[in-house]
Amino acid sequence: MEAKMLLLGLDPGLRNTGWGVIEANSNKLRHVANGVVQSGTGSLADRLLKLFENLSLIIDSYTLDGAAVEETFVNRDGQATLKLGQARGIVMLVPARAGLEVAEYPANTVKKSVVGYGHADKNQISHMVSLLLPGADLRSSDAADALAVAICHAHHVSSSKLMAVSQ
Repeated sequence: MEAKMLLLGLDPGLRNTGWGVIEANSNKLRHVANGVVQSGTGSLADRLLKLFENLSLIIDSYTLDGAAVEETFVNRDGQATLKLGQARGIVMLVPARAGLEVAEYPANTVKKSVVGYGHADKNQISHMVSLLLPGADLRSSDAADALAVAICHAHHVSSSKLMAVSQ
């Protein structure tokens, strides 16, 4: 019998970082919590510190078995991409600092895993997350995206375990 795992999904953003915690037990998923960390206004350093502190509080609130982060895409605005990259660094650092293995998934992989289509829009993702995690009160599209990352990670972890057993 497979052990239950508590997984954290993270959707990085400088203004809004979505987070979601699910319990995965074999092919069964259960919603635990979700939300958004808002970094507010102020200097970049202050916003990154707020992101670090709030994510640390969330991670300290759960006994997590793993974390996953959505990879970010590069857009045309170099400054915005650089700032997002710095926020993403914090988003990866906090769970790693807590001793968690941190997986990364491209957005298309997350969408395919949850919706079945790699170019799904935010409404489709939110809808499928609601179906896969009945009773989840989605705080925002950022939180829904983070839960989708956690679901994607649960599927990949489960597949990896099955392949390891069959070898």
